[in-house]
Amino acid sequence: FLQRKEYVKYAKVFPFAEMLDLKIPSKWYRRTVGSLEIICGLAMVLVPNHKIKNGANICLLVLTLMAVYSHYMVADKLERTAPALVFLFMLSGRLVVYWQLNNKKELTETQANGFKQE
Repeated sequence: FLQRKEYVKYAKVFPFAEMLDLKIPSKWYRRTVGSLEIICGLAMVLVPNHKIKNGANICLLVLTLMAVYSHYMVADKLERTAPALVFLFMLSGRLVVYWQLNNKKELTETQANGFKQE
């Protein structure tokens, strides 16, 4: 019950809501964010396709950036913001590691017998 009331203040500081003259109901904000988190999390765990995993990762990264922004705008303490920051760093780290491994794999595929093939 307490978490439901917390979403009211987060819905009020939704990015671009004031500029676009939007009023986002906290009920739908909570349901939409929660559903997207569950769907993206399941996609990252269950789907073997790396493109879908990366898409889900980017979606979660955007949601987490919005969460950090919301915590900042309502002046939450660090204890409330810290889980979102940790999750943000974990998701960013996963993408960086994937891109590094993918680039390394591409480099080894383009080189044969010490010669770079173009």
